[in-house]
Amino acid sequence: METFEILEHTGDVKIKVCGKTKEELFENAMAGMFAVLNPKSEVRNPKQRTIHIQSPDINALLVDFLSEVNYLRQVHREVYDRVEFLKFSDTELEGTLAGYEAKEFGEDIKAVTFHDLNINQNEQRIWETIIVFDV
Repeated sequence: METFEILEHTGDVKIKVCGKTKEELFENAMAGMFAVLNPKSEVRNPKQRTIHIQSPDINALLVDFLSEVNYLRQVHREVYDRVEFLKFSDTELEGTLAGYEAKEFGEDIKAVTFHDLNINQNEQRIWETIIVFDV
C-alpha cells in the first residue's frame, strides 16, 4: 500500500492518500503535503508544536488539520515529519507535531481545498481520499 501518490492536476497539486487507520491517513496526508512543499534544510534542529482542532466532520477535520500544519510551517519555517495524536475522533483532534527547521521550500501551498475530498474506506478496509492543494 502506498501512503500517498502525487497526481496530475491542472494549476493545482492533487494527491491520493491512504492509511490503515484514520490517524494514519492524516499522518500520510501531512507527509504528502510536505513532499509537495519540497523543503530544504541543512540543520535539523528538533521542533515541536501542539495542535488542537475541532471541526463539523472528518473531511473538514482533515482540511483544518492540514491548513493548521501549513500555517505553522509558514509562520515558523518548519517541516513536520511526525504527529502524535493524543485525542482523535471524526470531529476533534489533539496532538503534537514533531519536525525541524527548514531553510526554504521548493513549492508553496496557499490553501488546502475541499475539491474531490471524500474520506472513505475501500474494499480492502483501507482509508483513502484525494486532496487538492491550491499552489
